[in-house]
Amino acid sequence: MSEARVLVTGVGGQPGFDVARRLRQLGATVIGVDADPLANGFLLDGIEPRLGPHVEDPHYGPALMKLCDTEAVDAVAPTVEAELPALIEMTAGMYALGTRTWLPPSSAVTACRDKATFAEALAAVGVAHPATWLPEQLEDAPSGGEFVVKPRRGQGSRGVLACRGRDRARAACLLIEDPIVQTRIIGTEFTADCLVGDDGRAGVILRWRLLTKGGLSIVTSTFTDPDINALVRATLVAVGIRGWCCVQGFATDTGPQITEVNARPAGAFLASEAAGADLTGQYLAALLGGPIDYDRLTYRPGVRLTKYVDTLAVVTTTGDRDAHAD
Repeated sequence: MSEARVLVTGVGGQPGFDVARRLRQLGATVIGVDADPLANGFLLDGIEPRLGPHVEDPHYGPALMKLCDTEAVDAVAPTVEAELPALIEMTAGMYALGTRTWLPPSSAVTACRDKATFAEALAAVGVAHPATWLPEQLEDAPSGGEFVVKPRRGQGSRGVLACRGRDRARAACLLIEDPIVQTRIIGTEFTADCLVGDDGRAGVILRWRLLTKGGLSIVTSTFTDPDINALVRATLVAVGIRGWCCVQGFATDTGPQITEVNARPAGAFLASEAAGADLTGQYLAALLGGPIDYDRLTYRPGVRLTKYVDTLAVVTTTGDRDAHAD
């Protein structure tokens, strides 16, 4: 169903931007939605741009349902993790309109968004991950350890502080709302682009994160490693995730460790597609209720992708907003 009408959320973010563009390249009609009127995805060729409320706005649900109805949307492809709880509640209503979606279970979304819950899920099945403490548990942490203090429900690299010593970690917790403390890991960071079917079978593509800025891979290269592959698959099972997601971790001198799972496409998944994995095509097939061809999720190692900032469009405006900016 290459001419499916697919609504993609968050087209102002890197995952949403690239998912929308790839779906359009595959022949789908793409309705691109974002809460920011300046979202760059609105300027993609062939995209039908629609401004919508932020997920925290009480009008978010009704507005999205109206779009699904008036735009005759066949499927909704979310790329913003914060939207998932609301979308899960809306699933029955969307299906009544003839709109499909493919979402992970609520328990998996909670584990992906809450780092304490995530650490507990990995610990329960013995998946290697950084030692993790809440502020009130810091007496159990080594007094002279290397730590990372971050928002318990944050994402990317926002609000992350590195420090040495338990006392400094305790002080850092005062600077971050709802913090969590983890052992600082030294190693080479990796991402696994994953597509997990409802039967639990998964396609896994591994990439080194060679250069990152603001939490986004700027330079990334595919690779293979049986130990990391096995650890990623064990993580997917521990979390119970389904759909398109990405797993992040570090390869260290003592073995790989997992740091997080994002219940959305990664910002540099195009590297995996360049290496031969048909992530978007197979996601679209599953989104529309079809089977996943896992043979099309194989890939070549050693394919490097470099992202860069480019000018997407130059337009003439009234200048009102710019004129009043400080």
